Amino acid sequence: MDELQSLMDAVRLTPDNVPLRKYLCAELLRRQRWAEAEIELKDTLKLAPSDAELKIGLATAFCEQQKTSLGLVIIEELTAAPAPPPRTWLVYAKLLQQARQPQQAKDAYEKAVLLDPTLKDAFLESDINLSLQKGETPEPLRVPAHGDLNAENSERLIDVERPKVTFEQVGGMDAVKEEIRMKIIHPLRHPDLYKAYGKKIGGGILLYGPPGCGKTHLARATAGEINANFISVGISDILDMWIGQSEKNLHAIYEQARMMKPCVLFFDEVDALGANRSDMRHSAGKQLINQFLQEMDGIDGDNEGVLVLAATNAPWHLDPAFRRPGRFDRIIFVPPPDESARSAIFNILLKDKPVENMDVNALAKKTPDFSGADLQAVVDIAIESKLEEAMRTDVPVPLRTADLENAAKKHRATTKEWFTTAKNYALFANEGGLYDDILGYLKIRK
Repeated sequence: MDELQSLMDAVRLTPDNVPLRKYLCAELLRRQRWAEAEIELKDTLKLAPSDAELKIGLATAFCEQQKTSLGLVIIEELTAAPAPPPRTWLVYAKLLQQARQPQQAKDAYEKAVLLDPTLKDAFLESDINLSLQKGETPEPLRVPAHGDLNAENSERLIDVERPKVTFEQVGGMDAVKEEIRMKIIHPLRHPDLYKAYGKKIGGGILLYGPPGCGKTHLARATAGEINANFISVGISDILDMWIGQSEKNLHAIYEQARMMKPCVLFFDEVDALGANRSDMRHSAGKQLINQFLQEMDGIDGDNEGVLVLAATNAPWHLDPAFRRPGRFDRIIFVPPPDESARSAIFNILLKDKPVENMDVNALAKKTPDFSGADLQAVVDIAIESKLEEAMRTDVPVPLRTADLENAAKKHRATTKEWFTTAKNYALFANEGGLYDDILGYLKIRK
């Protein structure tokens, strides 16, 4: 059987296996099957929305299909992040060259080669130099004339959930839950009191913190707590290759939420959609942010009963206009789970698995700074080691405390890298005390 087909079959059997899906994406890109790669990359990004490697791959697929404007939106988000992978600049150079901006393309290309000499691309270098000699002017990014434009890019409805999970299934995060109760839950349960004070039911909360700490789970539990509809919006649900279509997609999603009130509208990795406009070089991204702000203000519709939650790992990249009162007027830090929360998470992860003499409290003590995703990785590593033993005897071997302790030693807490970056912003770019919670968590006195 062809290796690619075997990979596709394996992904169908284990759709949540991110490393396997990334391997399939890489193989599709290697074989230049760009359209299939785009679909697979978008689906995988829903499972790992902050993965830079996947985003570079998606931008590459867009570039090879001449979807220049959409590729630029993806890649400019990466170039705004601290220390992006060198290949980011190579893909950026190719996209800028497609957009007939050879001088900017040359700058990006030279940065790529400086960071990684193996990225040298003689054909691209020659193409850029030829364009500079011709004195080509930038080509405006317009919607191409296309007979089936409306059919191919119709406004899309997103799946709506009615979550069963509530705050009881969310370990720890008591302070965060209380903030959400005051902003979202109490107004819906006591509408007359809020109306008496002229307080609208709605608004937005921005959750920020290291990846894998349960921001999405918390948003879903918020909807379950008030028995509301829940719409989870990812970057691939909004961004479109056609100029102007992304704004229409965003408007359609808001209209869908307005028709299904009360509704929790959750934007994951919101900084990818609402990056700081001062960092952008193209008007397409700025127009999308303007549309986002208009929707939050309710200019095109009544937002009463539409509750907006958003999550980001990089709040410092979000346009400051989103923090204005009436938009994301509550910004809440979601730290890694504390010891009691880690115990609860281990209990959930080990449920229905063969275990023996398991001491989750001991495990929680030995996994400081581990996110929920890190704890899942620890369990997966322990299971993999047991599977080898079980396959020899064809009998499931129970997991023990020592197995998970050994697995924890093999896995490094991914939150530490995030806190290294966050600490710099909290110390040196903390006007108004926005990141004081980070300093408090790190026990730093400014």
